[in-house]
Amino acid sequence: QLQAFGGGLVQTGGSLRISCAAPERTFSTYTVAWFRQAPGKEREFVAALFRRNSRPSYADSLKGRFTMSRDNARSMVSLQMNSLKPDDTAVYYCAASRTAIMSAITVVGSYAYWGPGTLVTVSS
Repeated sequence: QLQAFGGGLVQTGGSLRISCAAPERTFSTYTVAWFRQAPGKEREFVAALFRRNSRPSYADSLKGRFTMSRDNARSMVSLQMNSLKPDDTAVYYCAASRTAIMSAITVVGSYAYWGPGTLVTVSS
């Protein structure tokens, strides 16, 4: 069971760090990703770390503002979000997969394990 936490209310231009914990001992070998879903919109890819790769992949529109990191010792991933905008308001989900392929890490269907999400609200 993945558990995302750290969401909340932040003003435009502010920063927030959300994290996701997983109980699985082999978490370090999983592909782990962040997705988000704004009200009335499709769930969209935010960032991912492919298996043991230490270099995250990001949605083009978020590069430079969001930073994803992994702490294998704690089976945890985090997403540091800076210069937040009202358009970043969404429920943020962490997801994990043992079988995702690199070319499909941005695809919702590549992930079998999902947490319940944490709400991030950016006020204008």
